[in-house]
Amino acid sequence: MEEGTLKSPSNSTGTGYRAEHADYGDADPFQWDTREDCQVRQILDRVADKWSLLVIALLERRCLRFTELRREIDGISQRMLTVTLRQLERDGLVRRTVHPVVPPRVEYELTPLGGTLHTTIQALVSWTEEHQGEIAAARSAYDARETAEAKEAKGGKGA
Repeated sequence: MEEGTLKSPSNSTGTGYRAEHADYGDADPFQWDTREDCQVRQILDRVADKWSLLVIALLERRCLRFTELRREIDGISQRMLTVTLRQLERDGLVRRTVHPVVPPRVEYELTPLGGTLHTTIQALVSWTEEHQGEIAAARSAYDARETAEAKEAKGGKGA
């Protein structure tokens, strides 16, 4: 493993970062493996994706047709919406219903499992709304420090 990287739990030998920082309890950042084939990582990648979050948020309100979802989600391509819906359906978060009419009408809705995820997403949105002012202030302070450091580095070269 390269210098400066953290060992995954499966590679831990009892030495290194994990052993030095003993008890994380339930908040152990090493509770899931960082390998690409780890199921927890795959699920987190899916549900934390911006398109998935938007689809889940929209479907929490009611069933929607593909064209309605596409119209509501600014910037999503037809292909990306198709891929996102298929992945969410595969994971059991979204149900796709095809109505036997001509032309076929397809609707999407959250499954009960998807509804439980929406509750978690709503908590994250609430946290973001509550702390957006603090985050904006932190960003401004960071940008000001970066600008000052860049000016200082540029001015220091000629000395």
